[in-house]
Amino acid sequence: MNLRDFLTWAQEFGALLEVERAVDPRLELARVMVATDGRPVLFDALAGYPGWRAVAGMCAQRAHFAAALCCTVPELVGRMADALANPTLPPVVESAPCQEVVEKVADLTRLPIPRYHPDDGGPYVTSGVAVIKDPEFGRNIAFHRLMRLDDHRFAARLVERRGTHTAWEKVKDDLPIAIAIGCPIQVLLAAAMSPEKGVDELAIANALVETPLVKCHTVDLEVPAEAELILEGHITHTLVDEGPFPDLTGTMDVVRRQPVIEIDRVTRRRDPVFHALLPAGLEHKNLMGMPREPTMFAAVNEVCRCTGVYVTPGGMSWLHAAVQIEKQHEEDGRRAIWAAFKGHTSLKHVVVVDTDVNIFDSADVEWAVATRFQADRDLVVLTDQPSSSLDPSATQMPGKKTRTAKMGLDATAPLDETRRGYERALYEPVDLAQYDIKGDM
Repeated sequence: MNLRDFLTWAQEFGALLEVERAVDPRLELARVMVATDGRPVLFDALAGYPGWRAVAGMCAQRAHFAAALCCTVPELVGRMADALANPTLPPVVESAPCQEVVEKVADLTRLPIPRYHPDDGGPYVTSGVAVIKDPEFGRNIAFHRLMRLDDHRFAARLVERRGTHTAWEKVKDDLPIAIAIGCPIQVLLAAAMSPEKGVDELAIANALVETPLVKCHTVDLEVPAEAELILEGHITHTLVDEGPFPDLTGTMDVVRRQPVIEIDRVTRRRDPVFHALLPAGLEHKNLMGMPREPTMFAAVNEVCRCTGVYVTPGGMSWLHAAVQIEKQHEEDGRRAIWAAFKGHTSLKHVVVVDTDVNIFDSADVEWAVATRFQADRDLVVLTDQPSSSLDPSATQMPGKKTRTAKMGLDATAPLDETRRGYERALYEPVDLAQYDIKGDM
């Protein structure tokens, strides 16, 4: 589902908020995004940027992903796991919407790049999907926040030891790059995944929903044909200060020396829509957490029958998860805990529950902990484990992997004759439409 298809869907289902008054991309846009976080919002006009619109909240709810992939919310993890295991090469087309308008002289100041927070190092692209080719492993796509420096340069935050950074380190000259903004939802989801080296994330996107590509004009790269905006350029070996900027936790990330990207060509759709992604908002959290779910799902399925995984927003969609299993052996709960940590190495706390517990309902998961868990019997604690630098309570040492303690709770019911005492009293569902009920339900 491309961005415009999503807007049509959201409007038809009454989910879309529309702001008609011109909004300033400098700080004002972010304030409105914070106030409406969780809803898709279309900004019809941007102050100082005639002809541009902006959208926020495309990925703020799991229902949006489900609509894009034509499945239910519980089926999302299976769809992602399937695409991760069976990527399919995307088709390449001759012409594409993302190249309807060609600007041969790049001028980044003409793009409505937002400034989100007063303390930001500058205006930031937050939804840009970078496309590069590793000289050893081939095409790779990923998210990188981009701080605009001037009319043709960005400072790019490249996370060390990840795909783009390792490819950039391998080359002595500049590394060609294309940045796609306003991508289809399946591309956004695939770009946030971490497959094995050599697996093309655009092939994962194509396995989710057909995703045509088109060749760039000035670099030997292919980009999503239905994106709104493409920036073609190269990553230099010049370093500048990048940051500060809000991280997933909502706290300000530090200033680092990062590579400069020089942009040589801009192509876009007519009547373009800029995708603004709020740092630490629900859209950011979903795109961080959801792509970890299929790897956890696969890991847990190696040791027992896994029926669902949910990386929860309360844990910043990164550090906490609920795992649902169809328990067949008494040790399945503990096995699932160990496997979940293997499937997502940054995971800090995990709760394992039975199939009668709704992992998307925090109250239901808490009920399972309250009624099926005993700390002296069902708690797993792992000390001094590799973890995430996003956790301020973890032990963080410059140049070394962050370390933390991890905890798993086996909140599954036993399989022996006492299991009946753990089951809930259930009622037959009714159709309330047949009752004359007054008042809002």
